[in-house]
Amino acid sequence: MNARPPPAGAGASPPGASAAGPALAERLAEVLADPTLPAHLKTLLHALGDELDATRAAVDAERMRYRALFDAVPDPVSVIARDGTVLDLNKAGEAAYKRPRDAIVGKQIEVLNPDLPRDHMGPVLDALDRGDTYVVEVTNMRADGTRFPVEVHSASLHFEGRDALVAVARDLSRRQEAEIRYRELMEVIDKGITLQDAHGRFLYANSAAMRILGIEGGASLVEAMQPERWTYLHESGRALSGEELPAARARDSGRIVESTVLGLHQRDQDRLIWIAVTVVPQYAAGSDRPTQLLSLFSDITELKQAEEHLRIRAQTDALTGLLNRDAILKQLDARLASPDAGHVALLYIDLDRFKIVNDVLGHDAGDLLLVEAAQRIRGVVGHDGLIARFGGDEFLVACSSAEAGLPERLAQGIQQAFLPPFRLGSDEFNVTTSIGISHAPGDGLTPRQLIQNADVAMYDSKRRHRNGFQAFSPALARQQQERLQTETRLRRALDNGEFHLVYQPQVDLRSGRILHAEALVRWHNPQLGEMRPDHFIGLAESTGEIVRIGHWVLGEACAQMRRWQEQGLPIERIAVNVSYRQFKGEDLVGSVRRMLDAAGLPGHALELELTERVLVEDVADISRIFDELRALGVRLSIDDFGEGYSALNYLRRLPIHGLKLSHSFMKSVPGAASDEAICQTVAGIARSLGLELVAEGIETEAQRDFLLRLGVNVGQGFLFAPGLLPGEFARRLAAQST
Repeated sequence: MNARPPPAGAGASPPGASAAGPALAERLAEVLADPTLPAHLKTLLHALGDELDATRAAVDAERMRYRALFDAVPDPVSVIARDGTVLDLNKAGEAAYKRPRDAIVGKQIEVLNPDLPRDHMGPVLDALDRGDTYVVEVTNMRADGTRFPVEVHSASLHFEGRDALVAVARDLSRRQEAEIRYRELMEVIDKGITLQDAHGRFLYANSAAMRILGIEGGASLVEAMQPERWTYLHESGRALSGEELPAARARDSGRIVESTVLGLHQRDQDRLIWIAVTVVPQYAAGSDRPTQLLSLFSDITELKQAEEHLRIRAQTDALTGLLNRDAILKQLDARLASPDAGHVALLYIDLDRFKIVNDVLGHDAGDLLLVEAAQRIRGVVGHDGLIARFGGDEFLVACSSAEAGLPERLAQGIQQAFLPPFRLGSDEFNVTTSIGISHAPGDGLTPRQLIQNADVAMYDSKRRHRNGFQAFSPALARQQQERLQTETRLRRALDNGEFHLVYQPQVDLRSGRILHAEALVRWHNPQLGEMRPDHFIGLAESTGEIVRIGHWVLGEACAQMRRWQEQGLPIERIAVNVSYRQFKGEDLVGSVRRMLDAAGLPGHALELELTERVLVEDVADISRIFDELRALGVRLSIDDFGEGYSALNYLRRLPIHGLKLSHSFMKSVPGAASDEAICQTVAGIARSLGLELVAEGIETEAQRDFLLRLGVNVGQGFLFAPGLLPGEFARRLAAQST
């Protein structure tokens, strides 16, 4: 057997290794070389030598594994005796301290850290003797004298037959650099960052957070954030309890609370800020509950203020500053859904004669009137109700009916407030109000029902007497039901052939000779019987059914005119009333052309009577339609002139042939000075503009004589004939020609 040397580069022996192995092998070799040694001893010694070789190989392998593991640790690891002597150092330690192993092993630990106190080993050994590990942050030194921070973890170790300790030093340079960069970043970032402990106490706030919270530099964060100095608000404005705050929710749930809008009211300064906050719970090592709470602040005060401004704008009528239609509907919804739903009343206010002001003086004057009207209503209602402009010249007031008589008192107060005239420039106008009142729950439990029923009451008030108010009642409900039934039957009337025409003669007032005819529509319903025109024409206008009815009337009148001409009867033209809706709802010019062509009539055989409302529609469009109708030869006249808008400036701009003096002015003439003056004025306007004037509603000889004195030569009325069926009209025409 040959003695085997240790492997090259094996380094230090592992714990328990001895240098006795090679010496024993050499002595064994000398004994075996003795020729006098008995054979059985040689055999025994050879076996012992083989065992020794195997033991040495195992020791070498163990040494290599120890060294490989020791040097594989990426952090500096040193083995230190209990007296502070360094017993071993791994390669990471050599690299970190920039010293060879031999320059450190065998030296006191102060060679790595000259700043250690004399009794530095005492606390370490005390902890290790208790079975604990020991962790400390210190500063170690490299060979060139530079220092670097380390976190040292120490634990007990049995090394080469004696008690020692192993120390692992974690280089903190990069972590400290990262922390410094992190803190610098937190200070320069424009997002507020705060840190609280598990009890909600503030530990840290960066500069942005201090600015957002209004805490001046040098002030105590803990003092400034004392709970009694702040009120925390939900996005809705409701005050939050401590347990509802995002930080408390993150602590209790252990989860991130993301993007929560929070209001902070600083009591002593009466300052309100709004923030969007995300809270991240942080855990200490070994803890199952958050120990700290990191909050990220964003100041959204300006955004919330802008949102509030937009919300107000979205709920406000731009002209009057009152609530708008959508806002009052939402408010009514909320009130009717509350326990006080049975104490809600609604006033529906319509301005009488507003349309006249708006159309005669223009929209700017109308807007000024609406603004002042809103101010007058606001002055009466005050804090007793919500006021809204519902549309056009209509206003709503929602109030409580718990106080007996309050809705009625408000209605009376509003009407009193409208008694003084409105001054617009140099002009004064008396504009009154018609008001309808509805009460929940009897008149409805939804905004739509309350508004609809108050509207019904308002129209009933307007019909009975303007400048009055009317409460909704079962009787009005029945009227409304009847109106709906009438509306339903009206929509079917044309298809069911329920309409027919009568013809009222227009005569020469001196001779009584029939000159023209006006076609008048009549409706006979099997269930309702004969319906008065004033009962269904307005309904047809409001529903839009007048467009279909008017189209039928136009065609039927043209066809009848053709039949009279074929009979050789002396009639010059037939007049047909045309609704303003026909100007908007169909191709009126095309319809007239087709009707004339179908009847084989020249254009001058047809006269279209238009209400004054047509004059205040889109003038450019109306002018084009008038020009095209005149090009067909059709005559155009304004019906009931002086009763509606009297837009005189439009008369000289539009190609009108004639005017019809309203029958409403004929009732009191002669005798009533005001009506006589109106008739004289209209007659003068017609003469000055070169327009033919036809008077309607003539019932007495005195009225005919009065009109003849004014120079009015053509008229119609019961004095001469009511509306006649086609056969009777034809007989009268035939009789006057004989």
